[in-house]
Amino acid sequence: MNNQMLLMCIVFGTVVALAVIGYLAFQPAGATPKQHRKRLDKLRERYSLSTETRTDVQMRKILSRQDNKMDSFIGQILPRPAELRRRLSRTGKTWTIGNYGIASGGILVFVTLLLALIVKLQFFLALIVGLFLAIAIPHFVVSRLIKKRLKNFIMLFPDAIDLMVRGLRSGLPITESLGIVSKEIPDPVSTEFKMVTDKIRIGRTMEQALNEAVERIAVPEFKFFIITLSIQRETGGNLAETLSNLSDILRKRMQMKLKIRAMSSEAKASAWIVGSMPFVMFVTLVLIKRPFMEPFFSDHRMQAIAAGGLLWISLGIFVMSRMVAFEI
Repeated sequence: MNNQMLLMCIVFGTVVALAVIGYLAFQPAGATPKQHRKRLDKLRERYSLSTETRTDVQMRKILSRQDNKMDSFIGQILPRPAELRRRLSRTGKTWTIGNYGIASGGILVFVTLLLALIVKLQFFLALIVGLFLAIAIPHFVVSRLIKKRLKNFIMLFPDAIDLMVRGLRSGLPITESLGIVSKEIPDPVSTEFKMVTDKIRIGRTMEQALNEAVERIAVPEFKFFIITLSIQRETGGNLAETLSNLSDILRKRMQMKLKIRAMSSEAKASAWIVGSMPFVMFVTLVLIKRPFMEPFFSDHRMQAIAAGGLLWISLGIFVMSRMVAFEI
């Protein structure tokens, strides 16, 4: 068993080394279009006279100084580090790219060793499963945190609009009303509006600051708010009355979502039960009658059948999840 694992490690390392060598060998000798764009962006930032461009450069420098060596190393390995950094910022946590890479590597090593040494799965298959879980679990956790934060934002956003309406009716400008929201409404609304007000103080216009916030808060409710402000600034009118109507619409939209969630809860519970039963039965049989399930871990034909069954079960779970998912 040890010799087989050693042989599999050598084969896997050789394949990875050959893949890296082949990738480097077939790279073009000259600069790629992506490198040309980076050089042009650096020249534009260096010699631009625009205050907005200089502000962006200063903010990027400040953010880059906060990265440690681990963050820089992981950022060079990952294909899209800027997108990952943006996703991590949307969670509201202080996680960095380095923390994300360490978590993925820990899951890869733990799952691979667990399946290879305890479950007695072949090392190559254990490595594939570990690699899949190392990619899927951190991505799933980050997605869940983003969804939870956006849900809290949607619940508190009508209260923030009502607070802005009271400020506008008392004679305050819209920028001061945004500052009040950043102090009075709980997180995550306060955090996002504080970032908007800070950018306004350093020279950004309100439209620019809000449009940048849309990249972090990609929900229709916040887009409605930005569209309302843009239309009011162009056409005029009573902004307090317009925002009050928007708050009422958002509350009715939230009530409709809750009604649909209650009506579809039975179908979702059925989908969870039907989708989890094959896995529950497999684990139960492994624990109760291990000799009967031993071919699944030793016979290549049984492993191929199990992989095909897992693929079809995953496809069925995906179809059921789409059938009970409703968008408003």
